[in-house]
Amino acid sequence: MAGNLTFDGLKEAVAGGTIDTVLACFPDMQGRLMGKRFHAVNFVETSFKETHCCNYLLATDLEMATPEGYAASSWEKGYGDYIMAPDLSTIRLLPWLEGTAMVLCDVLDHHTHAPVPHSPRQMLKTQIARLKALGYDAMMATELEFFLFEQSFDDIRKGGFRDLTPISGYNEDYAILQTTKEEGVMRPIRNHLFAAGLPIENTKGEAETGQEELNIRYADALDCADHHTIAKNAVKEIAWQHGRAASFLPKWHHDKVGSSSHVHQSLWQDGEPAFYDKSADLGMSQLMKHYMAGVIAYAPDYTFFLAPYINSYKRFAKGTFAPTKTVWSVDNRTAGFRLCGEGSKGVRVECRIGGSDLNPYLAQAAMLAAGIKGIEDKMDLAPPTRGDIYEDAKAQDIPQTLRAATETLRGSAFLREAFGDQVVDHYTRCAEWEQEEFDRVVTDWEIARGFERA
Repeated sequence: MAGNLTFDGLKEAVAGGTIDTVLACFPDMQGRLMGKRFHAVNFVETSFKETHCCNYLLATDLEMATPEGYAASSWEKGYGDYIMAPDLSTIRLLPWLEGTAMVLCDVLDHHTHAPVPHSPRQMLKTQIARLKALGYDAMMATELEFFLFEQSFDDIRKGGFRDLTPISGYNEDYAILQTTKEEGVMRPIRNHLFAAGLPIENTKGEAETGQEELNIRYADALDCADHHTIAKNAVKEIAWQHGRAASFLPKWHHDKVGSSSHVHQSLWQDGEPAFYDKSADLGMSQLMKHYMAGVIAYAPDYTFFLAPYINSYKRFAKGTFAPTKTVWSVDNRTAGFRLCGEGSKGVRVECRIGGSDLNPYLAQAAMLAAGIKGIEDKMDLAPPTRGDIYEDAKAQDIPQTLRAATETLRGSAFLREAFGDQVVDHYTRCAEWEQEEFDRVVTDWEIARGFERA
């Protein structure tokens, strides 16, 4: 990804005293930024070559627990090091943090210096390379939806995550009046991210109380994932700076609609959209039809990469604009896959399955792998489905629980071929652990329902 600062430019800024801190970061399995804060002088003198981190950072859960069962990292193996290799093309200023720049890193094996295969950024780079070998480039865009709350993160946590108050009192979808009230947070988000080199398009109110959407212009697949990850981290930090909390939990309340992360995708060749054929129905090229057939057919296999937690599956409910079926339709928001820009050079497919909690590297890698499979096998695309797809009994369901998605992941021959057994087993263990942790907890709902009446 092209940052907005060269390494020479960084050295000049450090020498001039305008930059004193460099964040060296990489995305973990959950899509969070992990890394170190370097004194900028040290970074430009020595650490720009490499630094190190514990290999458990790609084998933890949201709580940073160290579950057993991972082949790549364990107590038995002693939790050794990985190399963090800064990608100097990704250096950028972070205007919302004083005197600070960031660089993204690739994760390498400490002994062989080979890329770690289950590193999310490497998984996406591998699929991009496979697509490049076929002569195509992937262009993608993700939509980031989240909720803003009146309280701060600290206040919400100290209150036991109860009595949460969204920043607005009514559905604010496209509402200018209500979103004007939120500009104290949203305007800095737009402007700071733009100044950091991200091609920000807009923000808007979404279809719930306190729900926001941030849109970033489409880019090549790796840039798209990098943009998404940086933006998500920045939204939380900027909200915190203003005494608010921003949550990307897909379903924070059973009476509220959930937050998604729709992924728009198309393939290009020699700078032209390869999905477009002006003489074809809907403008869809044969390549696009093969690609979409693969992405749709294998959606159950990779659902875990779109919905990685127990809470993710609470979002899939009819009448909420979250899909429940894996079919495609033309400009129809009840479908798992929506054809956008039909009949134009902007024709593309939007996957609506993913929630706001997805890791963009994993989600994009899985969909590219499925699309490549569709192209290689020349898979046929079924006709579009019409009408209210929530009520279509013949359409294939999205896996309805994490447990079901885990089993489709475990048994996916397609993903094992695309990613390798080691990677699939690694993320299957990740999914299993999330389920195991939930299964051992007694919830408030169970106590309220059965304490007296059971």
